[in-house]
Amino acid sequence: MLNYTPTPDLLTNRVILVTGASRGIGRAAAKAFALHGATVILLARTIPDLESLYDEIEKNNAPTPAIYPLNLANATPQDYDTLKIDIEKQFGKLDGILHNASMLGSLTTIELTPFEQWYHVLQVNLNAPFILTSVLLPLLKKSEDASIIFTSADIGKKARAYWGSYAVSKFGCEALMEILSAELETNTNIRVNSINPGKIKTKLRKEAYPFEDPKSLRTPEDILPYYLYLMGLESKGITGKGF
Repeated sequence: MLNYTPTPDLLTNRVILVTGASRGIGRAAAKAFALHGATVILLARTIPDLESLYDEIEKNNAPTPAIYPLNLANATPQDYDTLKIDIEKQFGKLDGILHNASMLGSLTTIELTPFEQWYHVLQVNLNAPFILTSVLLPLLKKSEDASIIFTSADIGKKARAYWGSYAVSKFGCEALMEILSAELETNTNIRVNSINPGKIKTKLRKEAYPFEDPKSLRTPEDILPYYLYLMGLESKGITGKGF
């Protein structure tokens, strides 16, 4: 799939929500979606980073994106309902979601993990994707061809000591992806898959492996073909898969 070459108009007329859009994989994917014709809703908590990404997309003559500042760690049910209302009012539908926002937390034992950290990691990595998907499903069902992509990780397949809250959140995302796929496969045009980015040069990777040589890592741009393929029409019929 790394050799996949999307057409320039792959995502024309599509509306795609990207969480964690301010940096790393989310930023690269949002820009790529826009450059292939999508109107991208940029969701993250840091407004200056969102504004700079907005400017980058505008300079490339891509469809004008929308900025939506939201801190998923403390978002309320009302915040999610407001997001749905705003998207419906402005766009009338939603064609895709990339659940990319993630929080690592500190790597420590279960015994020493602060309760607040456990809550925040699961809130950002698992609860937010669940709530967002649940709230936005009516808009996704209005699309002729919708795609939901969850972000997975090696640690979400085989747990290791000290990775507590992060590992549990990624295991949960894999289960959520499979459940949603099974529920939506027969009666909707929505497909649901996950991507494990692997060893990518991101802020979260740096937090987890501070002494790793960044030159040994791939960049977010290196793996964009996966995101474009799964978000585009050519992956229609592919659902419930982990890439």
